[in-house]
Amino acid sequence: MKAKVYFTKNITPEALVKIYDALGIELKGKVAVKLSTGEPGGHHFLSPKLIEKLVKKVDGTIVECCTAYHGRRDAAASHWQTFKDHGFMAIAPCDLMDEHGEIKIPVKNGKHLKGYDLVGKNIQNYDSMLVLSHFKGHAMGGFGGALKNISIGVASRNGKAWIHSVGRTSEPDLCWSMTEDQDGFLESMAEASEAVHSHFAPNIAYVNVANNLSVDCDCDANPHAPEMADIGIFASLDPVALDQCCYDAVMNSTDPGKAALIERMLSRHAIHTVEEAARLGVGTREYELVEI
Repeated sequence: MKAKVYFTKNITPEALVKIYDALGIELKGKVAVKLSTGEPGGHHFLSPKLIEKLVKKVDGTIVECCTAYHGRRDAAASHWQTFKDHGFMAIAPCDLMDEHGEIKIPVKNGKHLKGYDLVGKNIQNYDSMLVLSHFKGHAMGGFGGALKNISIGVASRNGKAWIHSVGRTSEPDLCWSMTEDQDGFLESMAEASEAVHSHFAPNIAYVNVANNLSVDCDCDANPHAPEMADIGIFASLDPVALDQCCYDAVMNSTDPGKAALIERMLSRHAIHTVEEAARLGVGTREYELVEI
């Protein structure tokens, strides 16, 4: 069966709430809202003013984990400062999920992560997750959307190293010498996404905001300026269909500014994360687009 992906061209707080309502899901219990807090210096991360109404609607706690690369989000104190400086603490409770450790959650039928994903310990405190992603390019993954947000994004600092190294080390300082297997990295992200999706399913929902479409991720402190115009907001209960739809929207756009982002996605074989996540049963690549 095709998965439903909802779409609106409007990128407003009200449109975010409307597209979430279209999903027809009521997230139960304590709700984690997973987003990227954005590396200081960058400015393309999702604006607190844009997301505030939706976060409050679900009574959510904004959650993140520390980075594996060295920067201003690789340690708890500086990452908490980023939460504050970027305006997230002003709109909702926040939680740095790996501040006090990590846990293993199972990976099913994976080829690389040897049976487990390493995620922030505080994932145990939540009953549901709203995955609120900024869809854009990425230096290593080609693009970042829902699947990246629940794989690299929910992974602890050590878990990020585990994914980047294709299951060879959980030491952040060692993993960067183990990045030669690009498809293995993309497959490892898919395996980690399966683990997190399965951990919460069916109490998990996904929203991708396709604006500020830089070739660079929000983890970049000095991202390239976007060359194509904003597209809109997409939402689904299926992260595979959602990322496939956003990928297709860029590929099929009539905007000539899409060339740089397409080159970034193709040169990194970005769609392979979606392919592998589909193979692992996270979702389907077949979708019905419903404009609201």
